[in-house]
Amino acid sequence: MRKSTARSRSRVKAFLIIGLCLPVGAVLFFWLLEMPDVSVLRATNPTVTALMEARQAQAKAKGDAIGRQWTWVPLSRISPYLRQAVVAAEDASFFTHEGFDWKGIKDAALYNLEAGNLKRGGSTITQQLAKNLYLSSERSLHRKVREALITRSLEHHLTKERILELYLNIAEWGHGIYGAEAAARHHFKKPSRDLTADEAAWLAASLPSPRRYDPIRKTTFLTRRHDRILKWITRGSPQVPQLEPVEPEPKSELEPEPEPELEQDQDSTEPQDQEQAGGYNESPTSE
Repeated sequence: MRKSTARSRSRVKAFLIIGLCLPVGAVLFFWLLEMPDVSVLRATNPTVTALMEARQAQAKAKGDAIGRQWTWVPLSRISPYLRQAVVAAEDASFFTHEGFDWKGIKDAALYNLEAGNLKRGGSTITQQLAKNLYLSSERSLHRKVREALITRSLEHHLTKERILELYLNIAEWGHGIYGAEAAARHHFKKPSRDLTADEAAWLAASLPSPRRYDPIRKTTFLTRRHDRILKWITRGSPQVPQLEPVEPEPKSELEPEPEPELEQDQDSTEPQDQEQAGGYNESPTSE
């Protein structure tokens, strides 16, 4: 009787384990099927991104027309000042981490806990690339898991230089402006390879909220970020600049956004909203 009871219990446990593993395995299999093949990015440049498609959909929903300024250039034709400035502003440990800045995530969590709100995040350049290339602005566990899987895949298949090249070429730098080359020509009337340290710092400073802040129309907040970034890249300081935390935008990405009043922001100490919280161009100083 005891042997029979023991066998029955073992069977029940086996069925329970199988019953739990099958759904989990099915979900993982589904996620793997959804995973993009990032290995093609080794030698092929993307022709469109999820962010670009989202912006087009938003404009269409509002009955607006939005153009696209986008010119792809290799990393060697992007000013080294801009490369340094973007890494300093967005992900200082980019060349040493494997896709996730755990120290940055921990520091951001502690800061947010002390501040009582979400002002900082720990998003790396690789995570931002994953979001901009493939993901929607949806806030869900499913999207976060996909983001983590894609981030790890990008780090596994691509070099750091290629990841940075991709990011600099698809990052949003204003309404309908994508990539370093278009940003340099739009804001400074020159190719990206000719950007000075000062100009590169202005472009990097605007990345937390690229459709709100214009490098030409300088706000107090933008100026402070610019000065810290410029000091870091010109003096070669090993200390990463402590950039201003950016308030997250509580609205959904698909909701109409008000036109920013940049001139009125000149006297403010920090921005009152943050458009990129919808899932794109998130920096270590944003949610």
